[in-house]
Amino acid sequence: MSKIDIYPVSRILEKETPRGSSLITILQDIQAEYGYLPREVLLFTAQRLNVPITKILGAATFYAQFRFEPKGTYVIRVCHGTACHIAGAQKITDVIKQNLGISEGETTQDMLFTLEKVACLGCCALAPVVMINENTYGKLTPNKIIRTLKEYREGRVE
Repeated sequence: MSKIDIYPVSRILEKETPRGSSLITILQDIQAEYGYLPREVLLFTAQRLNVPITKILGAATFYAQFRFEPKGTYVIRVCHGTACHIAGAQKITDVIKQNLGISEGETTQDMLFTLEKVACLGCCALAPVVMINENTYGKLTPNKIIRTLKEYREGRVE
């Protein structure tokens, strides 16, 4: 198990606890700092707040916004809303999975990409649509998404 730096969560708890912040706010701040909720950090938080770890885990598992595994540098969100589904979102997803060697919800070994399936990105006119971090790519074909992934791998996209 890798050693996690506890200093950032100590700062978060010093800042939040005196203000009476909710556990959810603290978990959001921890995730913003670490990119996910590391187990060691949650145990430390429970100890510092003097609450059972089960209370923290209960809150963290209840809300879909929290994650317990780190994400890749580039988070790929493939829209599977109605318009994208009809326009070929599953084929785009399959090409990404094959190209990266991961399934939905997984991260590549090199921590470069994480693949997520989402219900809607709100870009129906561009179907099928993928967002990579904050960049939106529409009217995708298998060849277009392969070229796009290659550009990210080569560091040609910010």
